[in-house]
Amino acid sequence: MCGNNMSAQLPATVPAIGKATAVVIFLHGLGDTGHGWAEAFAGIRSSHIKYICPHVPIMPVTLNMNMAMPSWFDITGLSPDSQEDESGIKQAAENVKALIEQEVKNGIPSNRIILGGFSQGGALSLHTALTTQQKLAGVTALSCWLPLQASFPQGPISGINRDISILQCHGDCDPLVLLLKFASLTAGKLKTLVNPANVTFKTYEGMKHSSCQQEMMDIKQFIDKLLPPVD
Repeated sequence: MCGNNMSAQLPATVPAIGKATAVVIFLHGLGDTGHGWAEAFAGIRSSHIKYICPHVPIMPVTLNMNMAMPSWFDITGLSPDSQEDESGIKQAAENVKALIEQEVKNGIPSNRIILGGFSQGGALSLHTALTTQQKLAGVTALSCWLPLQASFPQGPISGINRDISILQCHGDCDPLVLLLKFASLTAGKLKTLVNPANVTFKTYEGMKHSSCQQEMMDIKQFIDKLLPPVD
């Protein structure tokens, strides 16, 4: 199986306890699946929220010597001047937008949906949120960057998510050194594209290219603030 279509495998899902009135869609990183993140969200869940962690098919990845692995799009490098898989990124974003549309059809207003992801999945979540025509509640972007930065305007985006809330998190000991620098550049860029007051960039002391308990608590606080229970 190759290409960028969403995997036929059903997403790892943490259902709401009772009726779901909000949704978190979270995209895993390169070479991973949604299962681990579904477990992580099960540990910080709120009863009215459904958490969806989709999987992607396997494809060759240039960065990893063309080894085949789960990947949202091809990656050649992790620096701001690396060549990017523009068509792959855009196709993957369309697939994620289809997931959002499905939840809207299921009765969840788009402004009750938070999109997020880790590493490559976080990169895709940022690109998708800034290009979708659905108004989202927010984005949780972990250990990642904004792909196709040059395709965005120099000033604020004109799209519906100009006021979106973004929580960007990164470990200060990420061994992918250029990625932390890229993340900092991304935070600066995001503040020009959306309301800068709504962009939060947090770093975690001693954290590598992974997650930690404090980060998950910050994510929970961000999600619960933007997606409170409704009557």
